[in-house]
Amino acid sequence: MFFDRPESGELAILVHLDLHSENEPEDPREFEELVLSAGGDPVDFVMGQRQSPHPKYFVGTGKLEELASLVRHHDAKLLIFNHNLSPSQERNLEHHLKCRVLDRTGLILDIFAQRARTHEGKLQVELAQLQHMSTRLVRGWTHLERQKGGIGLRGPGETQLETDRRLLRERIKSIQKRLAKVRKQRDQGRRSRRRAEIPTVSLVGYTNAGKSTLFNTLTTSEVYAADQLFATLDPTMRRLELPETGPVILTDTVGFISHLPHKLVEAFRATLEEAANASLLLHVVDAADEERHRNIQRVGEVLEDIDAHELPSLLVYNKIDLLEEGRPRIDRDSRGVPVAVWLSAQNGMGLDLLQDAIRERVGARMTHGVYLLEPQQSRLRARFYQNNAVVQEQTLDNGDVKLEVRMPEADFLRLLKSEHLNQGDLVELPGFDDLAQSA
Repeated sequence: MFFDRPESGELAILVHLDLHSENEPEDPREFEELVLSAGGDPVDFVMGQRQSPHPKYFVGTGKLEELASLVRHHDAKLLIFNHNLSPSQERNLEHHLKCRVLDRTGLILDIFAQRARTHEGKLQVELAQLQHMSTRLVRGWTHLERQKGGIGLRGPGETQLETDRRLLRERIKSIQKRLAKVRKQRDQGRRSRRRAEIPTVSLVGYTNAGKSTLFNTLTTSEVYAADQLFATLDPTMRRLELPETGPVILTDTVGFISHLPHKLVEAFRATLEEAANASLLLHVVDAADEERHRNIQRVGEVLEDIDAHELPSLLVYNKIDLLEEGRPRIDRDSRGVPVAVWLSAQNGMGLDLLQDAIRERVGARMTHGVYLLEPQQSRLRARFYQNNAVVQEQTLDNGDVKLEVRMPEADFLRLLKSEHLNQGDLVELPGFDDLAQSA
């Protein structure tokens, strides 16, 4: 829309430099997966080393001539860097190589643009793209500096570049207002769930760790899941009934990646707030990935960016079917609290253990007891059944009913209040077996 640039194609040359000035270099293997996920067709992969980026071309002059030769040889229309380029570096490379140049942020934005399905997701992607694009208008596109002229086009002297900047600012403000409305609506939904005392469990983790597959298996949904980076972009919520605990809201979120562009974190804040306000985070990890420990650390950095790093979390090591001695299990801390679950979402191994661990972590505020109800309290008995709270029941010879009840504490107290009762009004028994002996 704003650019006069060489047309892009899918035949791509990839460029990765090991920079000694970088504390944590990018992963070349992950870079190639990103390009494939975007639909690119890599025809060559150029690697090299530098102390620091060249200020004009990012690469040195020797590497620049090598790239120019490869572009001509492959007739490539696209050059992708596994680094973030400045607008001037991007423009200088395009001018010299006569092909489209894309940096890491632009590549991720392109993938997000392909994956967005909902109106909200498309707005968030467009906002991130416009914010990224605004820095590319400043230097390089000299034709935009020309003032409008001709019959009907003469005006106050605003250049084309200034017009584009103004239109871009107005569009960004418009999208931000609409996303603020979305954020307000999401916040209202979260308040409603809190009032109903329904816990929210959010799936977070590195991209392609298997979050959507796990989500589909747990909730019998059909969220799009594929072996590619950023297969999921739009958040999805489903109600999950846990035995003996009741309902929880399970949320599938966008996957994280190392050095996730800050513009994306800001643009997707409305979505990521679902994770930031969860009762429990399920941090899904690809157990078969050699980089799993670094990926856990990278996800922790993004969670810190959205102020979710102090929330209760449970590590879920997925894809144990790819390990030689992978077996489902629960790891506990010194107090016996579940801290990690090993499972395979693909073949269902260990899903029962995950539900047990979630139940232990979010089901702490449960009422579980055995109560003696007289015949005139049959309405209360019926209400317990309506709430799926009855574990077992036995009718005694005198017509009384002993009832074992398990339900969320808030629902229990609300039910008693609707029946004009207090908890002290119920006859509580020490246990089901004890009553059977006394009867």
